[in-house]
Amino acid sequence: MEIPEDYRLSSYDYDLPEDRIAQEPAEKRDGSRLLVLDRKAGTRTPVPFADLLDHLPDNCLLVANNSRVIPARVFGTKPTGGQVEFLLLTPLPLIEPAEKGGWFSARAEGLLRASKGPKPGTTVSFADDFSLTALEPGEFGRWKVELRWRGDLKTLFDTLGHLPLPPYIKRPDGAADRERYQTTYSDKSKTGSVAAPTAGLHFTPELRKRIADKGIEWAEVTLYVGYGTFSPVRCPDIRDHRMHAEYIEVPVHTAEAVLRAKAEGRPVIAVGTTSARTLEGMVREAGEIREFRGETDIFISPGYTFKVIDGILTNFHLPESSLIIMISALAGRNTILDAYALALEQGFRFFSYGDAMLIL
Repeated sequence: MEIPEDYRLSSYDYDLPEDRIAQEPAEKRDGSRLLVLDRKAGTRTPVPFADLLDHLPDNCLLVANNSRVIPARVFGTKPTGGQVEFLLLTPLPLIEPAEKGGWFSARAEGLLRASKGPKPGTTVSFADDFSLTALEPGEFGRWKVELRWRGDLKTLFDTLGHLPLPPYIKRPDGAADRERYQTTYSDKSKTGSVAAPTAGLHFTPELRKRIADKGIEWAEVTLYVGYGTFSPVRCPDIRDHRMHAEYIEVPVHTAEAVLRAKAEGRPVIAVGTTSARTLEGMVREAGEIREFRGETDIFISPGYTFKVIDGILTNFHLPESSLIIMISALAGRNTILDAYALALEQGFRFFSYGDAMLIL
């Protein structure tokens, strides 16, 4: 039986020249560009991102993801001297350490890479006070491991780790990325993402102040972005795709802000796909708009009825990714592909350090 077009993975493909993938951020955070897609008016308007305020509905509620990226990539050695790269995938707040004699240990999950693949039981040393033991291999390089350390685990990663820039950025992370690959409103107590919620990278404190001065409400959620955000959808029929689970938090004051906006008929605009996934995942897991903490593996695709968001601010996404499928569920696949074609024609930059689109 033929797969309907909206459910066909190949329907979400598009040609993207390599030189349109942003390798560096714009000189200034709000110096990027914005494509405003107004579904009611049927217009697509390229503007400077700094003009965002002129295009947001005056009475909207913006909801952003305040999670913070951890320098989750560390390099160590096996007892043989072989080099090993480890990328922590378990969010720090979900790691439950046991303590014995000043040493902590905890189970976690991550990616292990070495010229000669590790075997179960292999020990990898990162520093005198930080190591892991490989326990059980999974799919696509994932491993269950046992971490062992002294002191504060977050401090160890901050000291020894490298920011896990996306695989399509073909350069090592640099000192500037420590600042630019974080949102200015990221919460240090919410450290644990292995990728930035990139729609938020464009916001400066000055722009946030202008938003507040105009009376536009701002609320925050937390989604610890996993490496699965870069995993391609592999099923020819997207209805067969099973989404990775991510841990989300919707605090009570954010739930109340959303309920208030809904009751007053004010649009809820998600800052990024991670915020959208958190809000829609909350309703799926909890059955209603309310405070929530837990995992969601919601996969938003055409045919989905949005329960919370009315619009989204988002960057431009990879072909055949769950993210381009999500925004196609909101705006329509042909509308999105036409907007992407216009963005390419207009010289927009794509992916994490690229430009943005506002879908209203």
